[in-house]
Amino acid sequence: MQTEPRNAQVGPEKGTLVGQEYEVEVGPVAHGGHCVARTPEGQVLFVRHALPGERVVARVTEGEEGARFLRADAVRIIDASKDRIEPPCPYAGPGRCGGCDWQHAKPGAQRRLKAEVIAEQLKRLAGLTPEEAGWDGTVMPAEGDKLPAGEVPRWRTRVQYAVDPATGRAGLRRHRSHEVEPVDHCMIAAEGVGELGVEQRDWTGMESVEAIAATGSHDRQVILTPRPGARLPLVELNRPVSVLRVDEKTGGVHRVHGRPFVRERADGRTHRVSAGGFWQIHPKAADTLVTAVMQGLLPRKGDMALDLYCGVGLFAGALADRVGDKGAVLGIEAGKRAVQDARHNLAGFPRVRIEQGRVESVLPRTGITEADLIVLDPPRSGAGRTTVARLSSLGARRIAYVACDPAALARDLAYFREGGYRVRTLRAFDLFPMTHHVECVAILEPAKKGS
Repeated sequence: MQTEPRNAQVGPEKGTLVGQEYEVEVGPVAHGGHCVARTPEGQVLFVRHALPGERVVARVTEGEEGARFLRADAVRIIDASKDRIEPPCPYAGPGRCGGCDWQHAKPGAQRRLKAEVIAEQLKRLAGLTPEEAGWDGTVMPAEGDKLPAGEVPRWRTRVQYAVDPATGRAGLRRHRSHEVEPVDHCMIAAEGVGELGVEQRDWTGMESVEAIAATGSHDRQVILTPRPGARLPLVELNRPVSVLRVDEKTGGVHRVHGRPFVRERADGRTHRVSAGGFWQIHPKAADTLVTAVMQGLLPRKGDMALDLYCGVGLFAGALADRVGDKGAVLGIEAGKRAVQDARHNLAGFPRVRIEQGRVESVLPRTGITEADLIVLDPPRSGAGRTTVARLSSLGARRIAYVACDPAALARDLAYFREGGYRVRTLRAFDLFPMTHHVECVAILEPAKKGS
């Protein structure tokens, strides 16, 4: 049935449906932190703050008459799922903070929802069942994250706070919005971030404040992005902290005081990560992923290995340790500062080389025609057909694909199949609790002829 519109904003030109409410049966989970429902007229609704099987009142937040789909929030729960809980975070809910997707779901249910998304993407984009992908269908929590319903793991070691221009308060963006939800604390922020007290300070003139708490060291860092023409404030936080700023003209990151980097610890080594460069956000993620990749690849002494999209050298260092003095590792990374860090971090391995540039451009120039092992950890968009085709031509004994997006992973697995590779195993890890994000590690090997 259709309820009376609330705050409807139906205009004569575009026929917007924003504010329209529908009572709907909620269908399956979809990629992106929402579930699928349909209006009485058959229009698709992507509904946040709902769970499969529920009956809810969904209020449209984006979309117009005749659009392919609408976005909506579940603003009233009529029949609740057994997996529903009261969100532990006071800032979660329709129209509030957009940082978490599943605060209203039990932890085990969150992992099942992520597993359903992975399975759906594998089937739709790669034509693979979980069994064909060598996956047991589960999403594993990180060590220490298996908590009772109502408790939230404090895992986020890097938090990008937006600043409300009217009040100078730090907060988090609302879902698909530039509006800021001021917060007194973020429940998923790691202890090292929370103890800084960013949320209690006045950040007038700043666009954003990124807070970083390194894993395995006491390094703390804040990166300030000023609004045009604004001066930096005097940064006085509850713990010693290095301060960097983003240049409003170039986008470059510059040191104000303290170290220009943090020291992250993983796989038995310390890694320098400069100027807010990429590092896994969950404190257990780097070690979890290195273990999964090395267990899947089983490196041998003397192997020649590639680490593509190598960042500051996490996997390259792990490979170098295991292939020994007679082996060799080539890493390729686009970011100039990350390459400098990788070269610094791997200076003790004379048989490791790091090249700067885009993988699709640099790899052909290297002249490499074969490799024993390949690791790739591409951006959210994936590696793409051209790069996958080149990798498939190198005859690697095994390939490890680390993916933060199941859709991109599934697309690239289909390309690898075209290149003669099959998925041997797939593992999924819940390294982003309370959100829809999930990390996967797929191990590929040459397909048997005729398979």
